[in-house]
Amino acid sequence: MFIFSIRASTVRFFAVLAITFAVLLGLILSGNTVFASSDASGDVNFSGVKTEDDRVAFIEQFGIRVKGAATESESFVMPENFDRVMQGYNEIQKAQGLDISKYAKKKVTRYTYELDGYEGYDGEVLVNLLVYRNRVIACDISSADPEGFIKPLTLELKKSV
Repeated sequence: MFIFSIRASTVRFFAVLAITFAVLLGLILSGNTVFASSDASGDVNFSGVKTEDDRVAFIEQFGIRVKGAATESESFVMPENFDRVMQGYNEIQKAQGLDISKYAKKKVTRYTYELDGYEGYDGEVLVNLLVYRNRVIACDISSADPEGFIKPLTLELKKSV
């Protein structure tokens, strides 16, 4: 004779596991994209920016020309707690579907490029890319003047300059 006992917690565990598996299988088979990015920028590809040429091509897809290679590149660790300035910058990123708060305590690199002219502004205009593991995690276009402007780069898509 064989006796087999099952505790209620074991039954619940396997029931939850089976339901989770069934839901995931159903989502995969239905063709819904569950893990899609919430980028407001549409068809912009933020990954695959390994080289200088990749970064320049990323910027140029917005109809913007840069003067050449990055004028500055700096690696730093993203802070865990954002101050008021970083919170404001993250709000700009959220407007284009990006969120840098997910990269707290990660080492990122900022690349700065000088634009070859910008319509409606006579001063120096820069493009900044924050890159983590060959992926653009933040991007902006800003004036070099401290009293100037800063805007989400993806909102410049196909703007004629």
